Formats: sequence, structure tokens, C-alpha cells
Amino acid sequence: MNTTEMKKYIADGGINATLAHVYGDAAVEAQKARYSKAIDEFAAIYGAEREITLYSVAGRSELSGNHTDHNHGCVVAASIDLDIIAVASAREDSVIRIKSEGFPEDVVDFATYTAPVESEFGTSASIIAGMCAGFKKDGYAIGGFDAYTTSNVLKGSGLSSSAAFEDMVGNILNHMYNDGKVDNVEIAKLAQYSENVFFGKPCGLMDQVACAVGGIVAIDFNDPKAPIIDKVAFDISGAGYNLCIVNTGGNHADLTDDYASVPAEMKAVAAHFGKAVLRDVDESGFISEIPALREKLGDRAILRALHFFAENKRVAAQKAALLGGDLDAFFSEVLASGKSSFCYLQNVYTSKNLSEQGLSLALCLAEKYLSDKSGAWRVHGGGFAGTIQAYVAAEDVEGFRAIMDGVFGEGKCIVLRIRPEGAVKIA
Repeated sequence: MNTTEMKKYIADGGINATLAHVYGDAAVEAQKARYSKAIDEFAAIYGAEREITLYSVAGRSELSGNHTDHNHGCVVAASIDLDIIAVASAREDSVIRIKSEGFPEDVVDFATYTAPVESEFGTSASIIAGMCAGFKKDGYAIGGFDAYTTSNVLKGSGLSSSAAFEDMVGNILNHMYNDGKVDNVEIAKLAQYSENVFFGKPCGLMDQVACAVGGIVAIDFNDPKAPIIDKVAFDISGAGYNLCIVNTGGNHADLTDDYASVPAEMKAVAAHFGKAVLRDVDESGFISEIPALREKLGDRAILRALHFFAENKRVAAQKAALLGGDLDAFFSEVLASGKSSFCYLQNVYTSKNLSEQGLSLALCLAEKYLSDKSGAWRVHGGGFAGTIQAYVAAEDVEGFRAIMDGVFGEGKCIVLRIRPEGAVKIA
């Protein structure tokens, strides 16, 4: 269908069932309007008679396992109903053009941009080139396309807007040129490759997997080339709780060094034992070596390693709690994870700007409001800025939202739904 035909198809209810499955019944009309508007934007930029396809990739929320994946640890994560959507149309050459709402258009020729370019590190163009290079190196087909994207996954929010964009490029290449045969886990691995090699940022695989796979997933990264991914069938909303994300207004854009220091220090501890990652280090042997490690690496690296060992155990406990329907046990571990992240991992604020501690303030307010109620709270995502996460009983949500919005601004407390699909073709 061209843009005009697709808009009529949407208006006539052609994608209602798909939207209801992905976003929930209550969101169908709003999403129809959103996709129709995106089609209009595509038509204005790239032409109204182009044949188009619609795509969606979820944002993600890390439920358990803070900064464990990059050292081959375990996590529990979920896709959420904030997402990036795309309207795309194939081209006959090797050029990819992507216009993302609010950003300049990226134009990449994958025939010439075949290797990392240091001057392009940190750009969305490098992500596009990296995804194409990754698909090609693994034997998948690639081709040119034009796309318009729009996202409500807040940039710098800890909900993985960058991973969702990476997965979206892979999602389009998958369905447009590979008949949808590339598994979403494989797309996530290629997204990590793109970010590590072409974008120039060290990262684990959790964000990309959670955005691509969908639902609640428990992921064991002991072998990152073949992570063990288990679906966890648990409905948090059905149990009477909302997953709330509070955007404190901080931004991740200038914090690459802070993020990089966490895996680097953990791996430096592992290297002391002749290992590449902490997952391969015996904890009892680590304890006995702390005096030597203090002289060699300093105390923060040791504290971060202690966080890793404890957090990995918490992930197993939280997965078991969800599978067993024991929310009290799950919430207890959420609180323990938050304390460990603040005290030992030390990713709640950056030492570069001590006057800005929005996450600390939000965590304090969450504790003040929820401490005599049921629920839990913790730092969310990579940390240092961005968001906190809270599990709030349905009857307490409006009071919680009022406090957080009053401090951080209207709409900063976001009530989320965990969605069953990650990277998907809508129509």
C-alpha cells in the first residue's frame, strides 16, 4: 500500500487487532492517530505514492540486575508501551535515509561506510552503518530505504531510546530484505555490535534484547554469544500494581565516561584473577584478595564488584519470586537492589556535577511516600541521571504521581504497561 491507501486501511480498522495486542485495547485510537500522523510526515518528506510498511520497537525497563550484563551476569527486563515507530519504504540503491522527529535527517551509504569512523562515533549515522555492517558480516541481506521515525521513549531516560533505534534499523532490514527470518535476539546482538564497534560506546546486551524480544524476560549472559532467555509469565498490572518511571530531567548525553567506568572497573577486578569478566571469578577468592585489590585498583572497584556478586544472586531470587507469584519477596529484592546500587555500585549521581542529584531526590521522595505502603523503588537503568522506577499499588498511583510531578514537572511520572511484543512489523 502507498501512504494514502495505508491511511485508509488504518482508518477502516485494518490494524486495530494488532494495535490492541501490542498496546492494549484502551490505546488503539490514540495509536491509530499516531501512525497516521507519522505517515503524513513520511509523505511530506519522501513522497506520497511510495509503498510503505509500518514498524514498532519497544522501549525497555530493567526490572532486576543493575549493571550486571556487561560482566556476563543475569537480568530480568521487560518491554514497555513506550516505543519508536517507523514508516519505511525500500530504495533500489545502497543509501539509507532516516528522518527522526526532532532531529536532522541521517543519510548513510552502506556501500562506502563499511568500517568504523572515529569522527562519527556517537552519531546515529554510525548506528545505521554499524547495523548494515553487522547484517552483512553475518550473511544477511541489506538494502536501501527511506524512513520516518517518531519516538515517545524519552532520550536519556533509562528506557533505552538508543537501543530501540538500533533495533529499529535491524527490524526494518529484517522484514524488508530478509522476510522476517532474522530472530529478534540476533537483531539485538547486531545492535550491540553496532553500538560497541561503530558508535564507540561500550555496552552490554540487556537493553537491546529487552527492546527486541518483548514481555518480561530473564536473561543469563554467561555466554553472551548464546544468552539464555526465559519468558517470565507474570502480569504486574493484573496483580494490582503499576510500574511507574519518574523522569527527573537529567540527561545521559555527557555521561559516557561514567557508564564506561562501571564495566571497566569490574573487568579490572576480574583481570586481577586472570579472568575477562566477574562472572568467571570465584567470590570467596575475591574476598581474600581485597587487601591486594585495594592497593591495585582502589575501593570503588571493589565495591562495584561486591555489588555485582550480590546483584546476580538477587536476579535469581526475583525471577523465582515472579514465577511463584510472590510479590512481597520480589519487592524486598527491589529495595535491596536499590540500596546496593546507591551505596556500592554508586551510579545514582555523577561526581562531575554534585549539585545535580535528581535521582537521589526522587528516591528519597519515593521512600517517604511508599514506606508505609506496599511497593518498592530503585534507580532505573544505567543511572547517573535520568529515571527511578517504582512499583505502586493502583490506589496509590495518583498520590505518587502528584508528588513526583509537583517536584520534577507535569508528566514526569509515567505509568507504564508491559507489552507482549518487542521489535515487530505492524503492517
